[in-house]
Amino acid sequence: MMMDEDVEQASLLSFNDRPRAFPNMRSKTYSPLIFRILRKLNIRVLSIILLICFGGIFYMGARTSPIILFVFTVCIISFLLSLYLTKWVLAKDEGPPEMVQISDAIRDGAEGFFRTQYSTISKMAILLAFVILCIYLFRNLTPQQEAAGLGRAMSAYITVAAFLLGALCSGIAGYVGMWVSVRANVRVSSAARRSAREALQIAVRAGGFSALVVVGMAVIGIAILYSTFYVWLGVDDSPGSMSVNDLPLLLVGYGFGASFVALFAQLGGGIYTKGADVGADLVGKVEQGIPEDDPRNPAVIADLVGDNVGDCAARGADLFESIAAEIISAMILGGTMAKKCKIEDPSGFILFPLVVHSFDLVISSIGILSIKGTRNASVKSPVEDPMAVLQKGYSLTIILAILTFGASTRWLLYTEQAPSAWFSFALCGLVGIITAYAFVWISKYYTDYKHEPVRTLALASSTGHGTNIIAGVSLGLESTALPVLVISVAIISAYWLGNTSGLVDENGIPTGGLFGTAVATMGMLSTAAYVLTMDMFGPIADNAGGIVEMSQQPESVREITDLLDAVGNTTKATTKGFAIGSAALASFLLFSAYMDEVSAFANVSFKEVDIAIPEVFVGGLLGSMLIFLFSAWACAAVGRTAQEVVNEVRRQFIERPGIMEYKEKPDYSRCVAIVASAALREMIKPGALAIASPIVVGLVFRILGYYTGQPLLGAKVVASMLMFATVCGILMALFLNTAGGAWDNAKKYIETGALGGKGSEAHKAAVTGDTVGDPFKDTAGPSIHVLIKMLATITLVMAPVFL
Repeated sequence: MMMDEDVEQASLLSFNDRPRAFPNMRSKTYSPLIFRILRKLNIRVLSIILLICFGGIFYMGARTSPIILFVFTVCIISFLLSLYLTKWVLAKDEGPPEMVQISDAIRDGAEGFFRTQYSTISKMAILLAFVILCIYLFRNLTPQQEAAGLGRAMSAYITVAAFLLGALCSGIAGYVGMWVSVRANVRVSSAARRSAREALQIAVRAGGFSALVVVGMAVIGIAILYSTFYVWLGVDDSPGSMSVNDLPLLLVGYGFGASFVALFAQLGGGIYTKGADVGADLVGKVEQGIPEDDPRNPAVIADLVGDNVGDCAARGADLFESIAAEIISAMILGGTMAKKCKIEDPSGFILFPLVVHSFDLVISSIGILSIKGTRNASVKSPVEDPMAVLQKGYSLTIILAILTFGASTRWLLYTEQAPSAWFSFALCGLVGIITAYAFVWISKYYTDYKHEPVRTLALASSTGHGTNIIAGVSLGLESTALPVLVISVAIISAYWLGNTSGLVDENGIPTGGLFGTAVATMGMLSTAAYVLTMDMFGPIADNAGGIVEMSQQPESVREITDLLDAVGNTTKATTKGFAIGSAALASFLLFSAYMDEVSAFANVSFKEVDIAIPEVFVGGLLGSMLIFLFSAWACAAVGRTAQEVVNEVRRQFIERPGIMEYKEKPDYSRCVAIVASAALREMIKPGALAIASPIVVGLVFRILGYYTGQPLLGAKVVASMLMFATVCGILMALFLNTAGGAWDNAKKYIETGALGGKGSEAHKAAVTGDTVGDPFKDTAGPSIHVLIKMLATITLVMAPVFL
């Protein structure tokens, strides 16, 4: 891609004489306290500590189940592989000094914001943990918990410990995502000077490191918690002890902690990245006519920092929370079904989700390693479409997922009561895998500029800004249809396959339907590590392109990073489609688990919710309203932050006219500070709305039900709220994610030279559409994924309060 001619003419200095030094955001890099402590330890002491930890983990695993031992082994091997990938990526060269300086500025800005953001989140988590402790000390217990001698205090401490562990692990998942991206970006930039394929391989392996750690931590965290409770509470079949079927209910705090951190990480990171991006584009591209990521734009470093804290750190926490919520809900449903069917050894049904995700680590590792670099390092032009390369790896992962899923069902879900049940559940898993592939394809169709929808949107830009916005909104609305049809077919198919599996209760009623949908959800998430790898690839490639532009590398290098960036936009959009599809299935499971939990605590049947009851219908309206209000506040937060950035960038251009002629350096750190403080301030209100709404609604209608003689009214209204919010949230997230991704790639398509290319009127209209789509696809949309699952985990944790 060639830079604008008028921009070239505005450069008064030759290429070699332009200033290339970029200030650091802080005087020294930051690393979390735990890492600083570990670095100071003697290697022998550290080795002994690790051996003791591993010994304790395997001891608890051996006391619990051979299945848990298998899970621990696979997770630890995947962590070792992730260390190999890290070493491989970090061994690559960082390029010339100007690239390193820019990368250091991005790294310092990202780590500084991460420290401040997660410090704020941790304080809120501790406050909420105290609230949960107080509530649980005065709540009711299930008859099973009372029979097992599990007192209120013990139940409260277990839930709070699980909540804090889930929050901690979610925070670490976010840090890992950010840590690798700020170190891989400059190495991808450097590799792009030699070969497109090498740059692609580094970005994929860096994303693979993060994905393996995130998925591995979600699995091993739940496995450790489960085995700890199993050993500590003395779970067995003897009278007076806790049943293994009831054990998963103690894990709900873990899912809530993960959801809590993920929501604020996604909100704060999304507001940061899009506030900076919109502000940089509006003044830089539209008003000044300079290219994206131009070093003269004072907001460019803040924009590149935002890619890491918004896309990498937040998405790591998001997928961690998705997997944790899905595993816990499936374990609860597996335990409930095993109890109803009186299965002698229910451990296979309960631990099945952990095994599926253990195999996910194995097959995704194979998919990641299948992407090789080119042997000819002198090749500078892309010989192969990066999307085609990633698709080959995904197809290989899908094939392996089908094989391992079938083997897992035969191993764990075979029972003498229904010898063919395992095959029915294997088909449920196949339904989930096909659903995942369909979601990825649909998202790609609506957001990749190789397909008609984005090209039609780009064509609408040639007639003005208004037609671009109209076309983008209509594309987003249309894009909700196919995913809803796919998810509807998936839920009904999986429920029917589960119901016909042959598993029946003591009255002969089929009971496998809900567990069938749980297995389908596991099938959909059975390639989660590879999908997260593709997602992480996007922001790393985007950052690499920014570093290449700011360090003013030759145009051929920028062409390679532009190609990777366009593919990265598509992979991010497909991952969001995948995430909302899995969120839809997981939320259905969590809703079912909530109804089971209410039944257990109230000791009465709670199988359906009648929306003809006025109060219950009002709960549904409130749930729908919550999605719209939350989205509005998230988008408005980006708008206010972008206004601050626009004013600051305009001020610098007016007060420092030498910036445009490369005679003065912009004050990058000022924009970073503005965006960071605004993001931290703005994330509180929508986050507090999401957490407080179901609790307040449940308590208000519980009191109303008490005085009007309607038992369980609070639980019913919350169930309705959860149901409507899930349905509305799925549609809203699909619309926001797809419209935003399509606007972005319509702009990228025009920047390839189509419809007049960069600087044309069509390009300016496309930039306007992109700025509208930014808060859609990177702030409000992804936050709704987390919101609908967090609503479900809150209701699971707080269910006793509504009774």
